Amino acid sequence: MAFPVSHTNRQDLDTIFSLFDESVKYQEKHGYPTWHNYDKNAIMRDVEALRQYKVVADGNIAIVFSVAYSDRVIWRHMDQGKSIYLHRIVVNPAFKGQRLFSVILDWASQHCKEKGLDNVRMDTWADNPTIIEYYKGFGFKPIEKYNTPDTEELPEHNRNLALQLLEYRVF
Repeated sequence: MAFPVSHTNRQDLDTIFSLFDESVKYQEKHGYPTWHNYDKNAIMRDVEALRQYKVVADGNIAIVFSVAYSDRVIWRHMDQGKSIYLHRIVVNPAFKGQRLFSVILDWASQHCKEKGLDNVRMDTWADNPTIIEYYKGFGFKPIEKYNTPDTEELPEHNRNLALQLLEYRVF
């Protein structure tokens, strides 16, 4: 069964914020690193700029994620304009365990092919081996560990984090 991927919109914001809140609770409950005081303004900017997407399943938002075509603060010299960057991936708790991330990866891979991009890139918490192994299971390769700077160029919830950078080669 195919799951559609489409832009989120202002009407989705209450659901999006609820999904972020549920994600934080889940991560805290299981002892995983979590977003503290996630930046709602950054999420609203993603929605307004058509950089946030949703995967809909059974009439519900199953996953939201944001994209960027440059991520110089985190990827620095490695950002050569040949990648799509996935950010702020949040799964609806009702859909956990269904590996719907594959829908995002399929969409991102096709998007790369259409735009002539080589890679799908993302980052996640360096001190969460479970999530790193999860993404490796989809073919992502660890590139490096990196500590984000405390800069206004990043949303507040992405500052001063120890991250694992991951890459999936499309071509």
